[in-house]
Order: sequence, then structure tokens, then C-alpha cells
Amino acid sequence: MPEETDIRLKTFCEYLEFERGASANTVASYRTDMKSWFSFARASGIRDDVPDSAVLARYLRHLASLSRSKSTIQRHAATLRTWKRFLEEEGLRPASSERLPLPSKDRKLPQILGEGEIERIIQACSGDSPMDKRDRALLETVYGCGLRASEACRIRLGDVDFAAGILRVTGKGDKERIVPLVGTCRKVLQRYVSETRPAFRPKGEGIFLTRSGKPLRREDMWRIIQKRGHKAGIPLSRLHPHVLRHSFATHLLRRGMDLRTLQELLGHASIGTTERYTHFDIELRDIYDRCHPRA
Repeated sequence: MPEETDIRLKTFCEYLEFERGASANTVASYRTDMKSWFSFARASGIRDDVPDSAVLARYLRHLASLSRSKSTIQRHAATLRTWKRFLEEEGLRPASSERLPLPSKDRKLPQILGEGEIERIIQACSGDSPMDKRDRALLETVYGCGLRASEACRIRLGDVDFAAGILRVTGKGDKERIVPLVGTCRKVLQRYVSETRPAFRPKGEGIFLTRSGKPLRREDMWRIIQKRGHKAGIPLSRLHPHVLRHSFATHLLRRGMDLRTLQELLGHASIGTTERYTHFDIELRDIYDRCHPRA
């Protein structure tokens, strides 16, 4: 990559992190997308600052020819929109009223587990070893509080107030929110922190730890969910780090929680993101009504 382009990309990533408050994962995704765009621009002999609508359409067709999914293609378009805004705000190109179009993407319904399956996957952590108790506390907390995988891995001792029954969660863009920590979830987590966590010889304030005492990473959590879910007899294709969060949201809606409250619990910036759980539940009922012989 030419030095000038490399410098602009570095500045762009700093803009995302420090001015837009983007998470490390978001910055990494944008960096990857921009490298793809720069490569395409060089190979096509076109300027790599910002494409117009026609060039963007050509670039997106190129991505489609590489069998990229619709959601990935839309993300690339969104990245270039942000790149355009960055260049204009930094005075690196004249401001333009042209708004780069975003292609549509497939609406995927979130995968969920039934309440009985949630119980089975948690019971699959039964055992007296520190790993069993850690996994039980982790899964209870992720499901009980509706956490993202990254949020669960970032929980520290100071984020938990067992007396008040609250958990301070750091979400996307380092935004904080408070979620209730109640019932079985609070009891299991408190017992783990006081009785089991010291056995891991902690190297820091992280709550959920690896064998070596370091905070769990998202990859570790993926393996834990797959391991415990497999033991519970749940197909691996239905197991992923967000499945407990999706299940949490859908189960609360079914039990009567309103969308605004659920939005606050999940830490969604837009109510539209939360509404997909309503769409899922409606579609599930429609399928039931259409297919069940006694519906």
C-alpha cells in the first residue's frame, strides 16, 4: 500500500476510535474493508479517495462476484460512506451532498434456544471442578443479563454490585449501561466469585478467567458454548456466542416485556434493532398457525 494511503488509513482508524467511539472490532472491520477498496481502486486504475455512485455500484458488483454475502457487501458500502464523511470533515476533499446508496441485505432471523434448551445447556455445566463452576456462572450471566460475548469477557470485579443486584456493562463504543443482576444468576455468580474464581489465580480484575488466570476472550466463550451445548444434545449449527442473548430477548418479549425496556437492557442504540425480535416472534406464530393441525 502506498505510504500516503497508509497514513490516511491510520488517521481514519484514529478518527473512528477517538471521534466516533467505535470499538476495536469495528475499527478492525473498517480497516479490512478499506484495504479491499484500495486494492480494487489500484487494480482498476481509479482514484481511491471516494467513489461516486456509479463506481460504488461497480465495486459492489466486484464483491458479489467474489461470493460475498449481502450483509458483507452492505457493510463495505457503509464503510465507504464513513470514509467519505471523514475526508470531508478533515478537509481532504470538497464537501458533497451526494449520499452513497446502501444496497439491501437479507433479513436474517436470530437463532434462539427454547427455555428448556437453555436449562439443558446450563445443566451441562454440572460438576464440582472450577471449570464447571466457571462455565455455569458464565452462561447464567450471559443469558440472565442478555450480554454480548465481548461484554461478558470484559466484566471486572468492580462492575458487579451484589448487594444492589446490578451489573455495569461496557458495550459497543464503550457505552455503559446498568442491567439487573437477580435471581439464580446473582446467586451463581456471587458463589463463583467468592469460592471458585480464586482457584484460577487471577492476573487482574477480570471475572471470567482462563486456566492461566487471564480474562476469557470471545473465542474461549465460543468454545465453551459449543462444548456445553454439544453435551446438552443441541446441534452445533445452532450454537454461537450470541444465541444466549437472542434467546434472552425473545423469551422476555414472549413473557410480556415492552420493546423500550428491552432496548435498554440490550443496549441497542436504535429501537429498530430491538424490533427484529418482535418480527421473529410474529413469524414463529404465523408458522405455527399455518402448520399445526390444531392451531
